[in-house]
Amino acid sequence: MWSCFSYASALSNPFNHAKDEPLTTVVGVIGGGQLARMMVPPAINLGLEIRVLAENEDSSAQIAATAVGDYTDVETVLSFADGCDVITFDHEHVPAHVLAELIKRGYSVQPGPHALEFAQDKLRMRERLGELGIPVPGWAHASTAERVTDFLAEWGGRAVAKTARGGYDGKGVRVITSATEVSDWLGLLQPGESLLLEEFVEFRRELSQLIARRPSGEMALWPVVESIQADGVCSEVIAPAPHSQGKIADMAGSIASQIAAELQVTGVMAVELFETTDDRILVNELAMRPHNSGHWTQDGSTTSQFEQHLRAVLDLPLGATGLTSPFTVMVNILGGPASGDMLSPFPRAMADHPTVKIHTYGKQPRPGRKVGHVNASGDDLPEVAYQARGAAGFFQV
Repeated sequence: MWSCFSYASALSNPFNHAKDEPLTTVVGVIGGGQLARMMVPPAINLGLEIRVLAENEDSSAQIAATAVGDYTDVETVLSFADGCDVITFDHEHVPAHVLAELIKRGYSVQPGPHALEFAQDKLRMRERLGELGIPVPGWAHASTAERVTDFLAEWGGRAVAKTARGGYDGKGVRVITSATEVSDWLGLLQPGESLLLEEFVEFRRELSQLIARRPSGEMALWPVVESIQADGVCSEVIAPAPHSQGKIADMAGSIASQIAAELQVTGVMAVELFETTDDRILVNELAMRPHNSGHWTQDGSTTSQFEQHLRAVLDLPLGATGLTSPFTVMVNILGGPASGDMLSPFPRAMADHPTVKIHTYGKQPRPGRKVGHVNASGDDLPEVAYQARGAAGFFQV
C-alpha cells in the first residue's frame, strides 16, 4: 500500500532512501495526551504504525501506548525510541538533554531541538522573534522586584507576567500591577533565570494561524481562525476568523511562514496572535505540535492537522488545507458532566444535533479539564455556532 507514496518520496524526500530501503513507517509520539490520541486514526488510514510513550496507564492515548514512563529520563526515552523511524511530540516539555541524546544516537526528531527550544522557553522565543523582526508585545526579562517595578512604570502600571518555561491554559500567566504579585515566582528563580514581562495588550480578539512544514521546506497554511478564551482556556474557535480576508489573513500567514522557515520548524505549528485595538497583529505564543485552535480541521478542512503533522514529520507531500464548508465552529467540552460518565450525554446530543461531530478524549470529568470538543460546519455562522454550543452543552451540565 506504500506504492502511492514511493514515487513522490523518491522525488522529494531529503533522507535519500536507498532503492530497496523501506520508507519510514513507525512514528513514535512522546506524550500520551489527547493530541497523540487524535493522531491514531490518520496514522491507521495512512498505514503507519504509531507508538506512544505515555505518562501513565490511563492516559488519553492509551489505545496506542506501547510504553509508559518518564519522558524526562534519557534511558526511558531511548528504550521507547528503539525501532521508531521518527520521533515527534504530544507536548513541548521533553528536556533539551534528552532531545540531544536522541539526535546523538541518530534518531530523526521532528521538530528538532533547534526549533523546540523556542516553544519551550518564552524568553528565548521573544529574543529570537525580535531578531527576525516579527511583531511582538513590548517585553523584558526580570529577576528582581525592582526590575518588575521599572517595567510597570514604563508600560502604564499594568503588565503580563509569565514563567519562562511551562505554563499553558492560563497557568504560569498573571496580569499584575505591582511586583508583590509575583514575589512568589521571583523567590523560586534559580541563578540565571528570569520571568518574562510583557505589555498589557489591548486587543479586539485573539487569532491563531496554523501552519505545517516538512523537512524539505514545503509549507501549508490553513485559514486564520478566531479563538475565544474563558478563564485563560480556549473555549471556542471560529474558522475562518470573521472579517479576516485580505490584510489580516495575509499578515498572519506571512508571520507564520517566516517563523516556520527561519526556525526550521517541522510538523504542525500554531502561532497565537493578538489583533490589537490599534490595528497591530502581534505574536503571543508558539506551539510546535497540533494545537487546540486546529481541532476544527478534523471536520472542517480537507486535511486535518493530525494527518498533516504525520505527513510533515515523515517528509511526505502535504495535503490541501481548504475549507469543506464556509464555516466550522469548534467548542471545547470543559469539565464534563457533573454526574455520570462521558458516554451518558451522547444520545441526547446526537438526537438534538445530528450534524455535529463529537470528539472525546477518554478522560475522567474534572472541573476546568479539557475532556473533548465538538465541531459543527455549515453555511450560516450563527446557526453553526448554535449547533456546536448546543451539542457541547449536553456534556457540561
